[in-house]
Amino acid sequence: MSDALVDALRRALGERGVLTSPEDRARFETGWRYGKGTARCIARPASTDEVATVLRLCDTHGARVVAQGANTGLVAASTPDAGGAMVVLSLERLNRTIDLDAHGRTVLVDGGVLLSQLNGALAPHGFWFPVDLGADPQIGGMVATNTGGTRLLKYGDVRHNLLGVEVVLGDGRVLTLLNTLRKNNTGLDAKHLFVGTTGVFGVVTRAVLAVAPLPKQRATALVGCTGGSAVLELLRTLEQGLGDVLSAFEVMSRNAIEPVFAHQPNLRRPWPELPAYSVLVEAATTLDGEDLDLAALLEKFLGAHLERAGDQVSDVLMARGDEFWQIRHHISESLRSEGKMLAFDVSVPRSRLPAFTDAVALLLQAEHPQVRLCDYGHWGDGGTHLNLVWREAQVADSAALVRTLQSRIYDLAVRDFAGSYSAEHGIGPHNQAFYDRYTDANVKALCRVLGGFCDPAGRLGTVRLGGERS
Repeated sequence: MSDALVDALRRALGERGVLTSPEDRARFETGWRYGKGTARCIARPASTDEVATVLRLCDTHGARVVAQGANTGLVAASTPDAGGAMVVLSLERLNRTIDLDAHGRTVLVDGGVLLSQLNGALAPHGFWFPVDLGADPQIGGMVATNTGGTRLLKYGDVRHNLLGVEVVLGDGRVLTLLNTLRKNNTGLDAKHLFVGTTGVFGVVTRAVLAVAPLPKQRATALVGCTGGSAVLELLRTLEQGLGDVLSAFEVMSRNAIEPVFAHQPNLRRPWPELPAYSVLVEAATTLDGEDLDLAALLEKFLGAHLERAGDQVSDVLMARGDEFWQIRHHISESLRSEGKMLAFDVSVPRSRLPAFTDAVALLLQAEHPQVRLCDYGHWGDGGTHLNLVWREAQVADSAALVRTLQSRIYDLAVRDFAGSYSAEHGIGPHNQAFYDRYTDANVKALCRVLGGFCDPAGRLGTVRLGGERS
C-alpha cells in the first residue's frame, strides 16, 4: 500500500535514506538492553537540512518520531513503540564532520559521529574526548543522555565538556548555538535544555566539545577494603594527596566480582580470599615518565595509606596493564550468567553510599533473602550499580518481584537518601513511572512550557517530561 509520508521522505532523502522492510528495520527496533517496537520506517538523513526536512514532513503528516543514535542506551528511549506508526530518525549517516581547533582545544562534530570515530581522529593530534564508557555511542546521543562514564571524577560528564550545539526542533526549525567560548556570561545558556532530556526537545545534529590532552602515563592499582567506611577514607586520602592525577575510583563488592572469576577463566584472581570491597584506583598524567614515575608515586602513596589504615585495608596490588579494568568491565555479563538480574543505576551523596548500601542489604535480608546484592560502581562521583541476582526457580513470580524491588529501592534512594533513581542512564520508558513519581510538579510544568516551544505538537520521543503527550 502507498504511504504518502514514506513516499515524501524517499523523495527528500533518496532510496538510501529510507528503510521500510522488516529485515532493514530490525536493528533499529530493538534496544541494547530494553525496548522493542515496530517502526513505520527508518529515516536516515545525512545533513542538518535533511533532519529538518524529515521533522517538517513528519509534522505535516502527523507522525511521531523517535531520534536514534547508536542505540546503545539502557532505558528504552531510542526505540519506537509497538504501534507501527512512529518514524525512527537515525543519525548514522550524519557522521562526516570532525573539525578540531587544536589551539582552542575544541572540536566541532556531527551528531552521528561515534565516540570511537571521534577519538580515533583526535589521537594523532594528542587529544581525546574523555567521557569514557564501555559502549560506543554517537555524540548526539551522548548529549541527549548526558553520558557520564568511568572517568567522570577527573573530567566530568558531557554537560561539563559541552560548549555548543545545533538542534533541530520538533517542527523542523533549526536552533544554532555552536558557541566555542568557555566564558560567555550573557544570559540563558540554552544548550543545557537539550542535555540529558532524551531528545524530546530537539534532535542534536552538531556539537562543539572541549577536548583534553591524551595522558602519556596511566597507573592502576587494586586496594582491598574491609567495608564502606574504609572505601570513603581511601577516596578522601587520594583526593587530598593525589587529586591532580586521580582519574578513576571504581568500587567492586565481593559479590559483584566473585562471578567474574567463575565465568571468565582467563582473568587472574587478585586475592585468594576476596575482601568486602576491591577498589580500582587509576592515576593519569600528561607528564613523561622521565619527569614523573607515576606507577612508583601511586605505589608509594598507597603503601603509606596501607600502613596508616591498619585492618581497614587488607592489601594493595599494582596492575599489569589493564587486568584490573578487565575485571571491572566483565562484571555485568558475568552476573547475567548467575540467574535473573535486576540492575539499578542510582546515586546518593557519596558520603552516604555505605549507609545506603547497608540499607539495601538489610531490606533484602528481611524481605527477599533469596536475592543477592552484587554492587559496584563509580563511588568517586556518588554513582553505584546495584545489581540484584536470583535463581528463577526460587521465585514464584519474577515480574512481580521486579516491580516490588524497583519501588522499594528507588524510594530508599530518592526519599530516604536524597539520591537519584537514574544516575547516568537517563530517562526512558523503562523508568517513566519513576520520573512521574519523583519529579517536582513545578519542574514538570516548566518542561511543558519548554516542550510547547521546542516540540509544539509533542511528536518527539517516547518520554514525557511535562505530562501526557498529545
